[in-house]
Amino acid sequence: METRSGFIAIVGKPNVGKSSLLNALVGEKVAIVSDRPQTTRTRIMGVLTREGTQYVFIDTPGLHKPRTRLSEHMVKAVGESIADVDAAVLVVEPDGPVTKAEQDLIENFRRLRIPAILCINKIDLLQKKEDLMKRILAYSQLFDFEAVIPISALKGDGIDIVFSELDKHMQPGPHFFPDDMLTDQPERVVASEIIREKMLRLLRDEIPHGAAVAIESMKEREDGRLTDIEAVIYCERESHKGIIIGKGGRMLKEISTQARADMESFFGVHINLQCWVKVKEDWRNREGIIRSLGLS
Repeated sequence: METRSGFIAIVGKPNVGKSSLLNALVGEKVAIVSDRPQTTRTRIMGVLTREGTQYVFIDTPGLHKPRTRLSEHMVKAVGESIADVDAAVLVVEPDGPVTKAEQDLIENFRRLRIPAILCINKIDLLQKKEDLMKRILAYSQLFDFEAVIPISALKGDGIDIVFSELDKHMQPGPHFFPDDMLTDQPERVVASEIIREKMLRLLRDEIPHGAAVAIESMKEREDGRLTDIEAVIYCERESHKGIIIGKGGRMLKEISTQARADMESFFGVHINLQCWVKVKEDWRNREGIIRSLGLS
């Protein structure tokens, strides 16, 4: 069988559904999803191999104006992700103006001569179809996209059309990763991201964005049926620590319970998860800490 493969960057401004699209394309949850902007902090690779073709998707942080050292690394990751890919997918929402960040991405497509597909996400929330036509016209005037595809990443609408367009840009050659591989993220990173996702969903806006998760220990027991995971949640302020722990430890328990359920689904084993909370003031501006957490 002839084999083909290709690298595809998924780009766009924060909170347009890039991680939801990655998960829909791969068919498994490999990136955390939240309705909060700037959920994704690093490049996350999702891999799907089917019928001799291997698609390597790169989910990127949302392009935004950096305000901390961490967000500078996030914006840099976007530029690096589209520097050497076979195609790009620009994800946008079905309404609103074309932003400066999106215009910059489109200019990069042109400069680097990258074939790009425009995916207009969240069409299930669209009230007027004429608004969609205006949106398509606005972007089509800026760049000659290979295709413009209305999708709903959460519902899976339009995903088959995305694949049919991406197929045109896959290159003959060997696969880069094992055919059963889903993501390049180490198990510890997957575990830490699952915990962070639960924080994003359960806590107030400012808390999760000032928090990071480090997996201190991840050991499988001898019978192979149970894995012990010890995690430390780092936050920037003592007051945030109290909010994460919650009254009587209830919030931390809920974060751990929800995270454990997702980990057991992803890893296919029972999980014994223990979480602690520590304060590291202003860690998002401290290069050494950023590097130690694997976020640089």
